[in-house]
Amino acid sequence: MYAAIRHAKAKTGSAEELARRIKEGAIPIISDVEGFMAYYVVYAGDDTVTAISVFNNHAGAEEANRRALAWIDDNLGPLLVGQATAVAGPVIVHTIA
Repeated sequence: MYAAIRHAKAKTGSAEELARRIKEGAIPIISDVEGFMAYYVVYAGDDTVTAISVFNNHAGAEEANRRALAWIDDNLGPLLVGQATAVAGPVIVHTIA
């Protein structure tokens, strides 16, 4: 199992608009990547946004980050402070209920 993680700082008060844009634009792009398993977005109280995608292969995680960063640049720029960052790698610990 592999995770692709994108991280950015949002402008204050943009959570609702970010969620709308992500649901309409990013989810279809990420879920179409081969090996896709799950997608989560966390919006923290300090306006930090973290998107986590889970894949069954490393290539899928890398491709998701490539697609996501391009999409973020084209669609979320006005809602963010600075650039998004991305990492991908193997999940070394996990559990589910």
